[in-house]
Amino acid sequence: MAEQYAVEMRGITKTFGSVVANKDVNLGVRQGEILALLGENGSGKTTLMNMLSGIYKPDRGEILVEGKAVSIDSPEDAKRLGIGMVHQHFKLVDVFSAADNIWMGQEKAGFLLKKDRYNQIGEVAKKFGFDIDPRKKVRNMAVSEKQTLEIIKVLYYGAKVIILDEPTAVLTVQEIAKLFEVLRRMKAEGHSIIIITHKLNEVLEISDRVAILRKGEYIGTVDTAGTNEQQLTEYMVGHKVDLNIERPMVEKTRPLLEIRDLTIRNDEGAVAIDHVNFYIRGGEILGVAGIAGCGQKELCEAIAGLRPIESGQMIHKGDNIVGLSPKAIIEKGIAMSFIPEDRLGMGLAPSLSIVDNMILKNYRDSKGPFVDRKAGRADADHVIKELGIVTPSAETPVRRLSGGNVQKVLLGREIKAGPNVIVTAYPVRGLDINSSYAIYNILNQQKKDGVGILFVGEDLDVMMALCDKILVLCYGRVMGVVHAHKTTKEELGMMMTGALDLTNKYEDKPAGIARDTNFAPDTAAGKEE
Repeated sequence: MAEQYAVEMRGITKTFGSVVANKDVNLGVRQGEILALLGENGSGKTTLMNMLSGIYKPDRGEILVEGKAVSIDSPEDAKRLGIGMVHQHFKLVDVFSAADNIWMGQEKAGFLLKKDRYNQIGEVAKKFGFDIDPRKKVRNMAVSEKQTLEIIKVLYYGAKVIILDEPTAVLTVQEIAKLFEVLRRMKAEGHSIIIITHKLNEVLEISDRVAILRKGEYIGTVDTAGTNEQQLTEYMVGHKVDLNIERPMVEKTRPLLEIRDLTIRNDEGAVAIDHVNFYIRGGEILGVAGIAGCGQKELCEAIAGLRPIESGQMIHKGDNIVGLSPKAIIEKGIAMSFIPEDRLGMGLAPSLSIVDNMILKNYRDSKGPFVDRKAGRADADHVIKELGIVTPSAETPVRRLSGGNVQKVLLGREIKAGPNVIVTAYPVRGLDINSSYAIYNILNQQKKDGVGILFVGEDLDVMMALCDKILVLCYGRVMGVVHAHKTTKEELGMMMTGALDLTNKYEDKPAGIARDTNFAPDTAAGKEE
């Protein structure tokens, strides 16, 4: 007797013009199991799941729910069949509260909002172990809160088959642990879960089986218990991958930007960065480590000129640039590029094409009343070729690209501007191994070219391999700056939680740097070992 799946996809094919997103894919998820869907960015994972959730219709093939062929023509059809999807890019209304973003999806919600909706949503969140304020507006939420809200929204409607597209990409370690507890509880109750993730350690931890796609084609499904990270990587990319990150030795220049006694408040008015000191040198990658919410986001936005600074200075060539707009900062001589964690919300205009997103960086420089789209197209074509961006054309809207290709567009645009300082927050979050290593190589090349890079990350192994030094934050305060090749994850972890303070470990400061600046000297003589 043939095995019956909760959901099965047979011979699914989907094309967009000349691009084949999925070709004859067969996939099945059993009742009461967690199936991981693995593949490089652009391999067709999200497109396949978008057909299961009713966003796209397959060109060929069939979908079966509990053994019966069904037609899924819209997300409402999928909802009625008990299929819900949490998308990688948020689908929320910024001006609505958390509860109203969920409530408005009810078929008979009506025009009048019920007063008890906050309690109802709060109870659902509490039931599944999530911590969220139902009254909080989405526009005031951190990225992790938005992701949590998307997950609660699907759980609220009681889907039996749940698709999670990169659900842990913006969650803290503690939040991931809570999510996995929820998933295991749902699995025990008979729910079927498909989870798309690029984090192989999570695949091995949470899934029962792993299905692999490569360039839109189905490679196979393996039992998680019988595989490992190296094998899964080879299945995914089709060849062996060197998992070592290069850290080139570069002669460092004087500081390009010095941060002195900086204090910043978050959106709620609380102190996010508390009297912080450090500097960014050319030819060096300075990592910033800390538990999510400890001020990294506010620090990056302040340096980029996008967030008010309560007190302190940012010194460039002896001038304080605090209070200047991004344009004025550039005019002062700092060609700064900011790569935010929210790629589509802050970094790019999702509805515009790659060409138009390239133009956004410098359209004000156009002579005359018309924007030079010819130059923008040339820049877009160059970035697409140089970074290997998978797209039907340069005129494709950015929102139609996979997460890895979106990040490459953003990074390519910022680097094309010729920066001498790059501020980047979680640049490889949600990216596959090949795309991640491509980003590391791009950053290392910028380092070789004398660019100073501030790298905010969450993977301590990556930071220790890629960065030259690591600044550790705890509740907005600096716990010290250490050499990446001399520290350990245990030491960094203790600093991140405030159990270890190394701010007074180093006494000697190079000439010209503020006396209270926290830094790790290269050696007592000031030279790199």
